[in-house]
Amino acid sequence: MQKLLLTGFEPFLSNPINPTKDIVEGLNGKVFGEYEVIGSVLSVDFKQAPQQFLALIKEVKPTIIVSLGLAAGNTRIMPERVAINVKDGEKDNSGVAFVDAPIHEDGDAAYFSTLPIRNIVNRLNEAGYPAAISNSAGTYLCNNIMYEGLNYAKSHCDVQATGFIHIPASFELAIQNGRIAGWSQVDLQAAIELAITECIAKD
Repeated sequence: MQKLLLTGFEPFLSNPINPTKDIVEGLNGKVFGEYEVIGSVLSVDFKQAPQQFLALIKEVKPTIIVSLGLAAGNTRIMPERVAINVKDGEKDNSGVAFVDAPIHEDGDAAYFSTLPIRNIVNRLNEAGYPAAISNSAGTYLCNNIMYEGLNYAKSHCDVQATGFIHIPASFELAIQNGRIAGWSQVDLQAAIELAITECIAKD
């Protein structure tokens, strides 16, 4: 059976809950067609997260990689189009921040997602889940992990597709925050299940 690596993140910054963690844990071990989902939660740490991610790829040997991140305040599921070779932004959970720093000194400037992002968006919208393509994964850990996956896939043909999807807050997080929209955790997971179905679909 082929493997699909699904990653999320632990809570970070002012977010005491990260719904990607629950999705990854909920889908770990689930089978979609010929694929078994291997779910793992990454640290929000510029040093540790890439190391954890690459170690997982080497251990799991996935054919497809789907990484998830929280975009609190978003109202739609948003597959990312591009990752850039930059890390910048607020401090991570270890108190480390970067300004205008490259992810890899000699790396490509950017990589486009190799997930079927248009198909994902169309499938979700047809099912009644608001979705749209995002043209910027930002410069924080989400972008960092998306870049690492695509950079790895560039030289490892066994990884056929990899990319990143941002999701809105869950109701639980939205209530605690008090100022952002939220989705039910059930709908968030169902939407990602549909996205996975599109990722494994044969042309």
